[in-house]
Amino acid sequence: MRTFTLTPRRQLAAAGVVGAVIGWTLISTTAVAINALALNTGQQAAARTKAYYERLIADRQARLNSAVAELSENAGSLGVLAESIEKRHAALAMLLADVRNTPGAAKSLAPIKTAELSGRSPAEQIETVRADQERMVQAADDFARTRADRLRLAFRLAGLDPAAYSGRGVSGEGLGGPLIEAKDPSALAAILDVDEEFAARVQTAAQDLDSMRNLTAAAQTLPLNKPVSHVVRSSGYGVRFDPFTGRPAFHAGQDFAGAFMTPVYSTAPGVVSFTGQRTGYGNTIEIDHGRGFKTRYAHLQAITVKRGQRVALGQRIGAMGSTGRSTGVHLHYEVWVNGRVQDPTRFLKAGDYVQQDS
Repeated sequence: MRTFTLTPRRQLAAAGVVGAVIGWTLISTTAVAINALALNTGQQAAARTKAYYERLIADRQARLNSAVAELSENAGSLGVLAESIEKRHAALAMLLADVRNTPGAAKSLAPIKTAELSGRSPAEQIETVRADQERMVQAADDFARTRADRLRLAFRLAGLDPAAYSGRGVSGEGLGGPLIEAKDPSALAAILDVDEEFAARVQTAAQDLDSMRNLTAAAQTLPLNKPVSHVVRSSGYGVRFDPFTGRPAFHAGQDFAGAFMTPVYSTAPGVVSFTGQRTGYGNTIEIDHGRGFKTRYAHLQAITVKRGQRVALGQRIGAMGSTGRSTGVHLHYEVWVNGRVQDPTRFLKAGDYVQQDS
């Protein structure tokens, strides 16, 4: 009979071996679990991607099958489908009639070229044309939203509320008639004789285009243009040192320094409300632009318009001089809104922003 004594050292060694075995077992088990989880996650992602493309392919196939079915139902004749496409084109023509000449619109709203349809089956041609019609509606909507957003920003730069200028009737005429007036897409679909989904998209685009047109028309009636060209901006709006007294004084407009007899232009359409001498201003022209807007042009050498005369945007109204309280040839330009003088710089910046969008 033999005895085996477990000394403290041997006990520690045995415990170490057991701990190592347990640790290795835990690490191996964890690694296997992580690999299984990662594999499961990857498989799920792959399955989702596969399902997405299968739905996409199924949708395209369903649309193509629908077109083929329509061809079969009509004994292979394209007459009925051609008529449907023509009705859609009529709705598009009504939608786009007033915006094709808008800068930047022609390229984005151009229809698919006939050459791109060559070599395709009748069903594929129908599907392509329909898809292009939907693209044009979306392009019109995107174009209108983008331009309207830029115009709204320009109005805010001028210190104006764009909501007051984007409603119906601002431009003096509505867009698209039934496209705007129809109460719901189903009513518009009945009027245009097109499917309701297409009618809903047309109506949304028409509303955005109408808002864009109103903002564009309103911008053309506001004093956003420059009164002179090829000049230097000198004294700005606000407190400055008076050139005669040397003391701080409020300057109610924007000065433009230039050559003697430099042409001066109306910054917006309106009616001349005053011509003549004003104390400190010298020879002065004032134009009423409506909606509470008025502009003043001072220190003129020549005046070429009369009181009560209607002037257009950019029309020459006089020439730069140094009359009145002036130290040299320049134009003093003011903008008034509802009887209160405004900083002309805001309107000039807004005009620059509108010009960039043109």
